[in-house]
Amino acid sequence: MKKSFIYIFSAFCFSCGINSCSFLDENPVDRLVVDNFYTSEKDAQAAVDATYQQLNSLYNRLMYMMAELPTDMMKNGLGMPNANLQDLEFLRFNSQNTFIKDMWKNCYSGISRANTAIAKIPEIKMNESKKNRLIAEARTLRALYYFNLVRFFGDVPLILKTVEDSKGPRDSKELIYDQIIEDLTFAEEHLPLRSEYSASDEGRINKGAAKILFGKVYLTKGDFQKAKDKLAEVVEHESEYGFGLHKDYHANWLRDTEAGIEAVLYIEYKEPPFQHNGEMALAGPKYSIPGSLGISALNEADIPTQELYDQFDNRDLRKKTNFKTEFAHLKTGEILKSSIPLSGKFWVEGLETGDRCDVNMHIIRYADAILMYAEALNEVGKSTKALAMLNRIRERAFGDDSGNFKPMSKDEFRTAILNERRLEFPHEGHRWFDLVRTGTFIQRMKEHSAYEAKVAEANKTEIAQNIKEHMILMPIPQSEIDLNPNLVQNAGY
Repeated sequence: MKKSFIYIFSAFCFSCGINSCSFLDENPVDRLVVDNFYTSEKDAQAAVDATYQQLNSLYNRLMYMMAELPTDMMKNGLGMPNANLQDLEFLRFNSQNTFIKDMWKNCYSGISRANTAIAKIPEIKMNESKKNRLIAEARTLRALYYFNLVRFFGDVPLILKTVEDSKGPRDSKELIYDQIIEDLTFAEEHLPLRSEYSASDEGRINKGAAKILFGKVYLTKGDFQKAKDKLAEVVEHESEYGFGLHKDYHANWLRDTEAGIEAVLYIEYKEPPFQHNGEMALAGPKYSIPGSLGISALNEADIPTQELYDQFDNRDLRKKTNFKTEFAHLKTGEILKSSIPLSGKFWVEGLETGDRCDVNMHIIRYADAILMYAEALNEVGKSTKALAMLNRIRERAFGDDSGNFKPMSKDEFRTAILNERRLEFPHEGHRWFDLVRTGTFIQRMKEHSAYEAKVAEANKTEIAQNIKEHMILMPIPQSEIDLNPNLVQNAGY
């Protein structure tokens, strides 16, 4: 449900009445850097809420642009002339790309806010349990921001001070992962269960969410035993942790259920004048339909690839959520058919303007935990249990066991789970990470290039021509190197 006091990922308005304005219109960092600000529990929560706020700059759109445009999941529509986005799609991006720069900058901004909270909250006289909980929330967020940086860029500066030192050298990714693990270890010890939060705190990071993120970290590192053990703590006791699967996949994007049992980490949106999700406007039809829908602010900028659409079995119930090819005119009800498949997760019927969409953005859904658990189980030789986990997702997708997989080899399972993640998570910002961590990015994109060139756009052959082995990391933004002479560019850029 949309709560009147929740704006972004359950971060709260701390400088004005809860129904009068959103803190997204404020500049909390300017306030929070003042040393004498940190005197009360309210100040402590404000510092953590400012750290939550930074999620919007990453997950509103930037994350799926960075993690899906350079893959087989997404492409630019006719409504997107931005050269930097075109470069991401065709794998010709470089260190000047503004979206890559924004990823670096916004992650470090979140880290800076987290560092401030972690440093200042211990000085405040308040309930110790609440104090440790707030620090644990900030440390989980810091871990998430560093996790994004280390996956995109590899070695990055490890900054743990209140004031960011922009002149620091790059630290090894192993050191970054050590800090992420330290932060999440503290977090899982001090965070409450989801059920232990009050209604006013619904949506804040809980113990189960931290453990699932921890499992994702271990899986990315290739430590499958630790990933299996950590994810088992939640998946094998999901009711205790307050998680589960919706019976209907589409429920994850409906107002009354989007923050339900499958929501692990997410950004909460509301209709304007509060912070809203503008993705319906970016994904909605404009050029591919014969005429207007009577809905303003539709751009047809962010669209799925033809190959992604073609991967779906017509029996797969996820297909109708992930794609739309028919749209009803707002006034007349006339059905207009699109010449290409368009994204459907963020389409809301009845809105007069596309930029008023209030559908939540998921950072991690519980389905991710189940599929990661299945992957880790397969890698440690627990094939029967792994298959059961994978088929749990398949049964939800098909409505019965008709889409279930039969027993298969370990290598066949790896292929199946990677493809299942593609079908489960369109428009959710996971694909680039999945392809890179499994060592399949280069070959998959060559195959995608050939497929798209054959069935959709002949110029997609350029993808195969442009892809290079070093593209398993993004370039360090040139603007950061210009500011910090100790930074060294990733090889190949």
